[in-house]
Amino acid sequence: MPTTKRDVVRLVLGGRRPPYVPWSMGFTKEALEKLVAHYGHTDVDAALDNHFLKLGRDIGLFTDLDENHVQDVFGVVWDRSIDKDIGNVQGQVLPQPSLAGYDFPDPLDRRFFDDIPGKIQRYPDCFRVFQIGFSLYERAWTLRGMETLMMDFHDHPGFVHELFAAIADYNIAQATRALEYDIDAVYFGDDWGQQRGLQMGPKLWQTFIYPQLKRMYGVVREAGKFVMIHSCGDVDELFDALVEAGLNCFNPFQPEVMDVAGLLPQYRGRLAFHGGLSTQRTLPFGSVDDVRAETRRMLDLGADGGYILAPAHDVEGDVPLENMLAMIDTVQGQPVYRESAAGGR
Repeated sequence: MPTTKRDVVRLVLGGRRPPYVPWSMGFTKEALEKLVAHYGHTDVDAALDNHFLKLGRDIGLFTDLDENHVQDVFGVVWDRSIDKDIGNVQGQVLPQPSLAGYDFPDPLDRRFFDDIPGKIQRYPDCFRVFQIGFSLYERAWTLRGMETLMMDFHDHPGFVHELFAAIADYNIAQATRALEYDIDAVYFGDDWGQQRGLQMGPKLWQTFIYPQLKRMYGVVREAGKFVMIHSCGDVDELFDALVEAGLNCFNPFQPEVMDVAGLLPQYRGRLAFHGGLSTQRTLPFGSVDDVRAETRRMLDLGADGGYILAPAHDVEGDVPLENMLAMIDTVQGQPVYRESAAGGR
């Protein structure tokens, strides 16, 4: 019997059957405020008993410019007047299809790593995940502009290869430093999908993105660690290529655009999934009973392994508190987990 949450997640990613389905849930600022008010403290991860310990700085480091604007270390300005969590890109850091005169930030900035030992000491039983957000395509379009980058694929392919290689070099340097710590996985975030298909199409993805993924994933796998990614949208056509590149776990596994019930057994033992609970339908618009029923359905689908339960996106502020708690209570009500928690593991 696994003795820690870390052990349970390792079983899942290793293609074996866990004693219960593990989970790691994320919440936007607005949703988190509801949980903080409910629990009466800010350590929501402890109340949730999430199985992941998130390390690094995910989407990056930011400097406040004013009440609604921040600037990341790449020089990109973000407007957070509406989206308080990430924001919308303002301006264009790379107005020309060239890296001449542009200096990448320091991937080894100590702020990415300084709190890793303390977090591991505080949550020693969690599965340790170093996160690198905007890890390739997204980083490129934030610098160049999305429409402009789409044109660059056709008009300036040499520049796109150069840009993507430079971004991958940055990520590899950061991941290599993170791998010096006692972590379990590196998690790359890069949205490629829409509600239907890929934003850039499969041919461009294979030509420009896949070679850099193989480089980045290879560094992590050669170190004996797991590779996890987040990529929103309808991207299941890429799963076989991603497995070949070295992927172990895919998030967010959106039920609105994927056949989660079919894909989970199809890839069990080759690729694990993290997510699956509807954030476009059930969580915001369903009843408490609907949320409980869908959560139980996903737990049943994942009972044989290959699955880590989570909402298919960080829970938004429009989700009623009662629905959040129904999801949380249902996953924590799994008998083997409940017994181990009651016994202090």
